Amino acid sequence: MNFEPLLIVELAALGLATGYLAGLLGIGGGMLIGPFLTLILSHRSLPSDLSIKMAIATSMATIMFTSISSVRAHHARGAVRWDIVKGLAPGIVLGGMIASIGIFSLLKGAWLAIFFSLFVGFSATQMFLDKKPKPSRQMPGTAGQIAAGTVIGCLSGLVGAGGGFISVPFMVAHNVLILNAVATSAALGFPIALANTVGYVVSGSGLSGLPPYSLGYIWLPGLAVIATCSVLTAPLGAKMAHQLPIAKLKKVFATVLYGLSAYMLFKGLSS
Repeated sequence: MNFEPLLIVELAALGLATGYLAGLLGIGGGMLIGPFLTLILSHRSLPSDLSIKMAIATSMATIMFTSISSVRAHHARGAVRWDIVKGLAPGIVLGGMIASIGIFSLLKGAWLAIFFSLFVGFSATQMFLDKKPKPSRQMPGTAGQIAAGTVIGCLSGLVGAGGGFISVPFMVAHNVLILNAVATSAALGFPIALANTVGYVVSGSGLSGLPPYSLGYIWLPGLAVIATCSVLTAPLGAKMAHQLPIAKLKKVFATVLYGLSAYMLFKGLSS
């Protein structure tokens, strides 16, 4: 697969867009990178099953960089709930390793795409309905947060996203303000990405048919271009998140997820 100028332009545009969405919605950008990178790789003669897996893994790796840029902007505005980050992070690391080293390598790319679609569609519906939690409902204790973190880390590893598609609705359901939930989700993106990226490298080591400059399932040229561009726009998205009304922010989040869910369902069913 040649690394021609058009490919660089496509990856750069994807990085700029996903960085902005990472800061705006707290989704780490993976929900956008996965589908579009699958499209880019598929159009360059990479087998469909492998293109889906490499897109998911590479999108997750970019989140290590995007989350740092995004969370700095949110932290400067005092929006990150670091107490929640500390509570969920241990489970997130555990769940991420289970997904990326074990489940990810066993499932076919088509099944991963279908799973991506269904779960993201469910998450979008929950956000669109804007169900109000009981006023007395609070975040669970230590054991509950570790369990929730494990689920978030595992599901994120299967779809290559920073966890915002599940952690934001989870926190909002426990009476965390949407702005704080988005900011906290951005902070959770780093441990999610780090744990899963290590797992993708391990599970993809020695695999045949990988394109040049791959490290396990991670496609390094794509990672370099997307990550470089995404860190430029993540702070802009984070700034905009503090200016939008809460109801509009939820609807933007849900609308983006619906579109990406539809594409990945089509990709999975046609593979």
